[in-house]
Amino acid sequence: MKAYKGYTPSVRLESGDTMLHGTVEGIRDVIHFTGKSVDELEAAFHDSVDDYLDWCKEDGVDPQKPYSGKLAFRTTPEHHRLISEAASASARSINQWMDDALTAAAKATLESGSRKIKLG
Repeated sequence: MKAYKGYTPSVRLESGDTMLHGTVEGIRDVIHFTGKSVDELEAAFHDSVDDYLDWCKEDGVDPQKPYSGKLAFRTTPEHHRLISEAASASARSINQWMDDALTAAAKATLESGSRKIKLG
């Protein structure tokens, strides 16, 4: 399933259950949805996000945003050195180089069509 209104779903099957279960990734609030088919699950995902946004508006609170644009990253000193050298060689900051490299890798992964479903 694709993101909806900036919210990304995570889907799992629970052992012994005939329902598909989903939650929204990247926020502290819990948005849960279920469905018996992929189409039903996607409709429930959209409805749940819409309900969440309506609830936030009614209560006068800002809805949580899944991604802030800040990404904590830890690596080994050797990898850090390699990343720094690669960024310097391409006349970019480490941040710019990492953003480009990670975005390209993410697009390649998603375009390959391989998707995994978490089993509960």
